[in-house]
Amino acid sequence: MIQNIKHIILDLGGVLLNIDYQRTEAAFVELGMSDFAAHYTQAEQSGLFSDFETGKIGEAQFLAALNAYLPQPVQEQALFNAWNAMLLDFPLRRLQILQQLQLHYDIVLLSNTNSIHERTFNQRLREVCGFNSLAVFVDKVFYSHHIGMRKPDVATFEYVLEQTGFNPAHTLFVDDSQQHIAGAQSAGIQTIWLEKGMTIEEHIFLNK
Repeated sequence: MIQNIKHIILDLGGVLLNIDYQRTEAAFVELGMSDFAAHYTQAEQSGLFSDFETGKIGEAQFLAALNAYLPQPVQEQALFNAWNAMLLDFPLRRLQILQQLQLHYDIVLLSNTNSIHERTFNQRLREVCGFNSLAVFVDKVFYSHHIGMRKPDVATFEYVLEQTGFNPAHTLFVDDSQQHIAGAQSAGIQTIWLEKGMTIEEHIFLNK
């Protein structure tokens, strides 16, 4: 049972931002990378994607590696479009929920993401509400490519707890990936797993 919550750690994709991994898979298949799902899914990914998400490699190296997977190299813009295809929209209602939660809880964002996606979802955010960054809606933002670590590693959650001073027993983590939920639980954090079809709008207040 969720109880005695003072702090909330939120995931981004699938929680605040609508995403569809199949759209990126389909885009890369169309470019000729028929085995894209063997390299990248919601549940797991190969070293290339993990390295990009933790800032170990830059955009140029990432894009060159993607091109190397293709039968014929394509323009960088085609790679950008395919990689960004999974990023959909920010429902305004979710941003309003964030503002309401800020009145009662300490809130931070913890996301496995990358520099290309960060630029793109910030643009989507501007289109919805005019703000340039999600930092205006939370107390602190932890993006994997900035902190050099990613979920579901327990060390990632411990780092966030250390940086924020949150007591894990009074902290709630909300994510749509089961493996990330398991990592948070290993750090002693209470969790809500937004399984397929669940949304933060309908679920987080049921557990308040």
